[in-house]
Amino acid sequence: MDTPSDPAVETFAQALAALKDEYGVKEPAIADRLGVHVSTVNNWARGLATPRPKYIRALAAAYPKFTEGRLFAAAGKRAPAPLSPDRRDAVLKVFDRLTEEQQAMVLIQANALADSNDAAS
Repeated sequence: MDTPSDPAVETFAQALAALKDEYGVKEPAIADRLGVHVSTVNNWARGLATPRPKYIRALAAAYPKFTEGRLFAAAGKRAPAPLSPDRRDAVLKVFDRLTEEQQAMVLIQANALADSNDAAS
């Protein structure tokens, strides 16, 4: 049996409409700011597509009243976790203990994971 969708959950199109209202911007201005074609932003606004994570992050940076958390949630995606200085140091300490081949393998795996996050809808 299908579960009814939660009407309180904001879609990306709704979040984008709220952003446009809040900042008084139109789709061409958003497209220019992000470096994408206006038809791309139009597809987001019409609910036909959702942006890749790099564009969600760019939107949040350009329009800070709309956080990455809100925009990622509206797009149905999980926001990448911030990398604290302690975690960065821990990762580098482990990475320094690996052979050159192991480092290459870890980078391939990490890039594959990050790419799957970017491709996830």
